[in-house]
Amino acid sequence: MFDRVGVRTVVVVEGVSDREALDALAARRGIDLAAKGIRIVPIGGAHGIGPFLHDLAPRGHALKLAGLFDAGEERVVRDALERAGHGRNLTRERMERLGFFACVADLEDELIRSHGAAGVEDVLDAQGDLGLFRMFQQQPAQRGRTRDAQLRRFLGTRSGRKAQYARLLVDALDLSRVPGPLDRVLAHATEGVGS
Repeated sequence: MFDRVGVRTVVVVEGVSDREALDALAARRGIDLAAKGIRIVPIGGAHGIGPFLHDLAPRGHALKLAGLFDAGEERVVRDALERAGHGRNLTRERMERLGFFACVADLEDELIRSHGAAGVEDVLDAQGDLGLFRMFQQQPAQRGRTRDAQLRRFLGTRSGRKAQYARLLVDALDLSRVPGPLDRVLAHATEGVGS
């Protein structure tokens, strides 16, 4: 579990890259998450939400909850929320009212679409990784794929790269183009929370 001292809101995310993206977005928006009592907790994939909510339940009723998940894991998240007593027959809309938002495919897909492939390549270039990406594009398995699909796969080819680039891509993002799920989960988490 995690240290609950001073925590008023928990944002449940699948992985470290999601936490990095939300931390970066909060910093860019001038939001001090710790001062507001907001903790972003990676649960090691969507299937970790059930045990997390179960462990949180005995002392978690006073905590505000929110979450970010991949659309392909919606059923897992919905079922866990229902089992934990957060509603029945939850629809996507009702899950969003609870503060749980789906990324269309995943976080990387959201960030790539927000930047555009050329924008992501600019960030890769600034980190010295554009050459590696160009070599990756030449691999037989990548040749028939779209550039967006290649970028999404490339971000997951090395341990830690997703988390590294989640932060870098949010830092480089035009704030008017922030992916909707990131914006909405952060807004939900901070709504009504003083500093």
